[in-house]
Amino acid sequence: MKPELWKRIKEEITIWRVGAIPGIAVIGLVMITRLTGLMQSLEWLAFDNFLRLRPDEPRDERIVIVGINEDDISTGTDFSLSDHDLAQLLLKLQSYKPRAIGLDIYRDLPVNPGHSELVTVFQSFKNLIGIEKVLPDEIAPPPALSPEQVGFADQMIDSDGKLRRSLLATSTSKGYKLSLSLSLAAVYLGDHGISIENGIRDRAAIRFGKTEIPRFFDNSGGYVQTDAGGVQVLLNFRSGREQFRTLSLDDLKSDKFNPDWIRDRIVIIGITSPSHKDFIPTSAIESIEPAPGRVYGVEIQAHAVSQIISAVLNSRPLLSTWQDEWEYIWILAWGLVGIVIARLTKSPLSSLLVVAVASSSLLVFCYLLLIWGWWVPLIPALIVLVLNGMEIAAFYQYDQALRFRIRARQAIIERTFAKIHNGPLQSLAKVLKLVRDKNLPINDLLLELEKELEKLNHELRGIYEFLQREPIDIETSLYLGKSLVLNLQDPLHEILYQVYSSTLDREFPCFKTIKVKIRAFEPLNERSLNIEQKQGLCLFLEEALCNVGKHATGVTRLEVTCSSSEGWYTLSIIDDGLGVNSSREGWGTQQVRNLARQLKGKFRRVPLSPRGTLCELSWPIVKKSSYF
Repeated sequence: MKPELWKRIKEEITIWRVGAIPGIAVIGLVMITRLTGLMQSLEWLAFDNFLRLRPDEPRDERIVIVGINEDDISTGTDFSLSDHDLAQLLLKLQSYKPRAIGLDIYRDLPVNPGHSELVTVFQSFKNLIGIEKVLPDEIAPPPALSPEQVGFADQMIDSDGKLRRSLLATSTSKGYKLSLSLSLAAVYLGDHGISIENGIRDRAAIRFGKTEIPRFFDNSGGYVQTDAGGVQVLLNFRSGREQFRTLSLDDLKSDKFNPDWIRDRIVIIGITSPSHKDFIPTSAIESIEPAPGRVYGVEIQAHAVSQIISAVLNSRPLLSTWQDEWEYIWILAWGLVGIVIARLTKSPLSSLLVVAVASSSLLVFCYLLLIWGWWVPLIPALIVLVLNGMEIAAFYQYDQALRFRIRARQAIIERTFAKIHNGPLQSLAKVLKLVRDKNLPINDLLLELEKELEKLNHELRGIYEFLQREPIDIETSLYLGKSLVLNLQDPLHEILYQVYSSTLDREFPCFKTIKVKIRAFEPLNERSLNIEQKQGLCLFLEEALCNVGKHATGVTRLEVTCSSSEGWYTLSIIDDGLGVNSSREGWGTQQVRNLARQLKGKFRRVPLSPRGTLCELSWPIVKKSSYF
């Protein structure tokens, strides 16, 4: 390989490394943040909005909801339908020969009048499925129904109070139980000759014929360490304003319906009265009635049944997710796209434009994947793309500006050397020559030397004016001895180490007797620290070490640590010297106490036994934000 080509490759690698290192750090930070669950709420929000934005689907005519509304139950003091009225409703529905009836109303206790009449109806029809509650507070099923005619109605609510998944089956103390939705789907599909079986790819999953229902796991999609007990599935709600045909109790009593709407259908009976409060928060779909963010429980059962039978009979996609490793490869890939965008674009405006196009493409792609049945990480991928595409571009542009400045400074150095070579060095050479000339009379020698030295003086001053320094940013810098300047925007543990090393290099008498030095500076969470507070921590460490160097007579051991424990950060300096006992507080101690108050922490300096001093500053660790 030609040297010029190899040099170009190395230069390009160096340039790419400028953005790649912080870019990979951003990707890693986003992944860690996602692993902790801090992005869970954002991913849920994106998921819900994508579900709402899907094209409207036709109404599922195989499912009919019989909603008992406010007018139907207003006559009852407990807002319940009597057993007599319920028995009459079931008899009328059965007369139209539905495929299955789901009763999404708890009936563990009699609601007279008409209890014996209702028991007779329960025992007469095998296509009727009642409900019970199994988790965590149990509600018994209707006693007159056989175990095969009972399904639980429990729902899995997320930490933000919204519903996104359905529990299909679970183990209980009374055996293995199926949900109402799964039981109704099994009855309906059974008439098509399709029975419920265990999965093939996943033996714990549920399968109808060739359709295996993808199980929900603890890290599926945007979830992080979620309870995935039993057999759960993500709810692929049916989109559209009117997902199912809904009849009221009054419609049935007054025959305001077409009997074909019920014949050979699944009928689900439930409460659709706001006063009964049988609704579940969700922002993924709209309810029967205008109730933003709320859907009646009977509607949820209809969606759960519909997604199963639609997947089996119509190949409608069920929601699946990738394995964890593929999700993080996806996030990494979009982060790398951001780094490439930052490297190839030449200006902030072009970076913004390209990032906007790439982000829009990501949104559209994730939306299409969800329509096709795949929920992939959007929020973390979008964050790494935007951050790397925009902020890493600033790194590259800064690096480009820095390289330009280096080249400009190199040119100045070369010009300066030329000035020195052609000016002061020549004058100095002449002075040396005059000094070595032993034949020149002393008076003449002195005159010539004065002349040349005056010339040398003017030349050096001219070069000084040529090399005027650039102003230093005082606000983000800390000045220590020996012209050491610290950048307070660097990580605090690195700055503390520089303060430690620089201070111990000073010529204090007690430092000469130290034989054992222990230091440990742990990386800290600096989100709550401003530049002034970081400067105060550095000055505290410098002051404490200087006190050791000046006053800890006979010190042989010095231990300096900054670490976290039990919700607190602690910066401590411990020595075994004699020290100085004084109740008078100097300016430095007062500043430390002020700093401790700003940090809502505490400061102490106490003598140790038999000798030594502990100087310690502690402040609380900032808690991470919680998402619900």
